[in-house]
Amino acid sequence: MLAVLRRGLPAVANFLLPQDCFVCGDECGPDPLCVACRAMLPRQPAGCPVCAVPTTEGVTCGRCLRDPPAFDATHAAFAYAFPLDRIVQALKYRHRLALAGFLADGLLPFVPSEKAVLLPMPLHVRRLRERGFNQAVEVARPLARATGLPLELGAVGRVLNTAPQASLPWKARRVNMRGAFRCDAVFTGKTVIVVDDVMTTGATLDELARTLKRHGAARVENLVVARTPSPA
Repeated sequence: MLAVLRRGLPAVANFLLPQDCFVCGDECGPDPLCVACRAMLPRQPAGCPVCAVPTTEGVTCGRCLRDPPAFDATHAAFAYAFPLDRIVQALKYRHRLALAGFLADGLLPFVPSEKAVLLPMPLHVRRLRERGFNQAVEVARPLARATGLPLELGAVGRVLNTAPQASLPWKARRVNMRGAFRCDAVFTGKTVIVVDDVMTTGATLDELARTLKRHGAARVENLVVARTPSPA
């Protein structure tokens, strides 16, 4: 009887207290976006299999050919454009944690089918205290529940409280991230899926992948909610 009640209570709550769409404000039931606004989300076009920048016929981009990053692949669900950018910002800066599950749903089709470890992009402890949560962890938790993949939360940390990447010129971002991570685990032979909200130059993801491979990871893939346009 209790199990039946638990299953039925969310449906009753959604009927009595329907959510308003985050984008347009119309009633949308249990989801944070209505069907129409969900349909207008900017999907990321086919692109470079390494960094996910849009390319003709999805070939590897020139930047990754000239200077291959430490990570092996990137899967991006959306382009960082309206209204997806507002959704990410609301999660990150306005504590709209309910949006994390919605973003995780958008990533589900891109989770590799082979066995892997999910690793949310770590935040420095000072940034974590200021924000109160790590948005990458909030997105990764429902992914782990849905896929059954293990979620690694404690083995990798951010030891340098670097300047925000968005405040720096493109070419300075890689230098800014050198030595930013520490790893207390061995990932020998494993595939590690790094979960993050937004990928811009990829400098932070590159440094994290470098750290993971020094600790034995055989393959590192990025699973990002959104990809910004090419730095070029």
